[in-house]
This record gives sequence, C-alpha cells and structure tokens, in this order.
Amino acid sequence: MKRKVVMGADSAGYTLKEELKKHLEKKGFSVTDCGTNSSESCHYPIFAGKVCEEVLRDADNTFGVLICGTGIGMSMCANKYNGIRAALCSDTYSARMSRAHNDANVICLGARVIGPCLAEEILDTFLAESSVYEGGRHAIRVGMIRDIEEKQKNKPV
Repeated sequence: MKRKVVMGADSAGYTLKEELKKHLEKKGFSVTDCGTNSSESCHYPIFAGKVCEEVLRDADNTFGVLICGTGIGMSMCANKYNGIRAALCSDTYSARMSRAHNDANVICLGARVIGPCLAEEILDTFLAESSVYEGGRHAIRVGMIRDIEEKQKNKPV
C-alpha cells in the first residue's frame, strides 16, 4: 500500500490542508507539503503543478491531495499532466470508485464544499487498501485514458 502523500492547496484550501496533513501523519503516512503556507491569496495552478510533478516522480508509491475552494480548479489543472488521474470527490463512494475503477492517483477536495470531518472520511477511503485498483475491465478504460494522453502529447499545437 502506498504510504507517501504529497499535498498542495491554494489560500482557500490552506486550513483544510493543514488539518488533513496532521490527520495523515497520525495515521503513519509520510506527508510532503508543497504549499501554500498561508491563507494569503495565491494561484492554485502553481500548487497543482508541484504536487503532480512530485507524484509522477514516484508514481508507484505516492498519492497526491489537492485542495482549493471547490476542488474544481485543482482537478482541471492536475488532469493536464500526463500520468495523473485526478478525481474531484465530495463523498466516500466517489473516492472509493475513483481508485477501484479509475486508478486515480490524485484526489481533489473542495474546502468550501465539505467540512473537515467529511474530508477526513473521504481521504481515508481514497487511501484505504480496500479501495485498491481492480484492473480487469477497468484496465481497458484506463488504457484508453493513457491513449488519449499519448495522442495529445504528440499532437502539434
């Protein structure tokens, strides 16, 4: 089971990031914090990029957690990175299915959408061994996502 988590947030997600970081450390995860380090206004694409690059450096052992006001902006940014499958989750079922069926490696949360207790439950579900990628028929679809990435990578701008 992956025990490394890389986290990032913008100003809207800063407080929730700090709470979830403590939660994960108590559970024995190795946590790398890519910022932001305050609630001062900042640009979420910067932190999405830092987290995605770290996840891709050690994709077999690392999950990413991105938090902004809604989770939407972080999700949009993260999914621009080849090899990142980011899922915006506001419930535990989506968190479990994003791992089991889509092999998601980054979870995006909306600090203004869910509270800290629900965020902990969603994150715990996403990281749980019971949410492990099932492969099988889902591998065909994940492979199709990879094919799209390859086509886009080689497409002239």
